[in-house]
Amino acid sequence: MSDLADLFPGFESHYVPTREGQVFARVGGKGPPLVLLHGFPQTHVIWHRMAPELAKTHQVIAMDLRGYGWSTAPRGGPPYETYSKRAMAEDVLAVIDQLGHTRFALVGHDRGARVSYRLALDHPGRLTHLALLDIIPTLAMWERMDARRAMQVYHWSFLAQPEPMPETLIGRVSTEFLEHTLASWTAAKDLSAFDSRALRHYRAFFNDPSRIHACCEDYRAGAAIDVDHDEASRQAGAQIDCPVLVLWGEVGIPAAGSSPLEAWKVFAPRATGAPIRAGHFLPEENPADTLAALKAFLG
Repeated sequence: MSDLADLFPGFESHYVPTREGQVFARVGGKGPPLVLLHGFPQTHVIWHRMAPELAKTHQVIAMDLRGYGWSTAPRGGPPYETYSKRAMAEDVLAVIDQLGHTRFALVGHDRGARVSYRLALDHPGRLTHLALLDIIPTLAMWERMDARRAMQVYHWSFLAQPEPMPETLIGRVSTEFLEHTLASWTAAKDLSAFDSRALRHYRAFFNDPSRIHACCEDYRAGAAIDVDHDEASRQAGAQIDCPVLVLWGEVGIPAAGSSPLEAWKVFAPRATGAPIRAGHFLPEENPADTLAALKAFLG
């Protein structure tokens, strides 16, 4: 990893112990704490174009999710609790507690956004602001899984297949799978939106069999225990108790069909939001507009 570029100059590196191992985070800036969570198939590096500007007004904490980047990748298995979004949210709180904070703002993209809204539902009072980038709730994704959606997010069912089939197939062509996934979810349908140095980070992470396994476990949890948690929250009438901003790419994953804001009424009926001129990867395809929306929201 020593040959990978430091895309967060001036930020400190932290390894925070948790019950399942260590969580890696880059921390920089001063002000109210702001946690940034990435998604699949990436790492904390997705925030490299936005973090320096956010660090002018906040203490920015860009984490690697459990099993991703430089965080520990524990073995999983049924009933997939290890990679449930509830368990991964506990890692976020471990980092925040270690840094001495009680309340904080949280911005999540893709899988990181799923961890983020689960944290908001499970731990009311901890968040000051919540921003969710290019997702709708996991429960809504499965309930709306028609033929068109299934073709768009084929990876949801592929990665969730029992071990070791997806791990074996991906492991044989890990770089090709990674780059196809990244390119196919952008507006341009190529890799032009990504800094070449960031791509080297993503390739290094995704060439590790233990982390390919972690990604599959993340999606297995998303097809099982995460759905159960969402359903329990819906039945209980749980709602997120802080301001919520929903941003999505004009040609991103949730853009097809009804407005993502409609899907969020179940857990965040007062959420506001808008599309960003991008595909799925808002922080890298259009960091300027994404940053402007977040800064206005965070105040």
